[in-house]
Amino acid sequence: MLKRLVITGYKAHELGIFNENHPGVPIIKKALQDQMTSLINDGLEWVILSGQLGVETWAAEVVHELQTEYPELKYAIITPFLDQQKNWNEQKQEKYDMIEAKADFVTSLTKRPYEAPWQFIEKNKFLVKNSDGMLIVYDEENDGSPKYIKKIAELYADKHEYTILNINAYDLQVIAEEEQMKNWE
Repeated sequence: MLKRLVITGYKAHELGIFNENHPGVPIIKKALQDQMTSLINDGLEWVILSGQLGVETWAAEVVHELQTEYPELKYAIITPFLDQQKNWNEQKQEKYDMIEAKADFVTSLTKRPYEAPWQFIEKNKFLVKNSDGMLIVYDEENDGSPKYIKKIAELYADKHEYTILNINAYDLQVIAEEEQMKNWE
């Protein structure tokens, strides 16, 4: 049973998404919602995010929406370092501040500002070791930053009971087609 689930995936810019009005955003959110709803019904209690812009912030928004129906669902934001958002533009900082304010738990893993890439590696290891599984929006055909945490999760799953759920480009295409059919009806 997955009680604590890490949700991660591409950063918005890795998907070519530069604003929230992009038609891909609702498709990704629907994919996340479908997976989360199924997992909640199977006992999911916590969603764990590192607060990256893109899949993780959309996941936080979906959790917040789901909390109206499933108030027992909680989410945590565990950043790799302090002030992760300090160099983001004002609009992105506001979005991050909003999801952070609604989180049930927020902390920074290293308790200091950015120093080096090791902080991301440690964050990935910590998230995997302190969860029961991972839902990742990632497609092997489209390289990107999620490959690093996926590799750590796969190595961990070789030795521990750990579930890796994947949403890939095909899954998103199916949802896009289903939504398009609904709009035609």
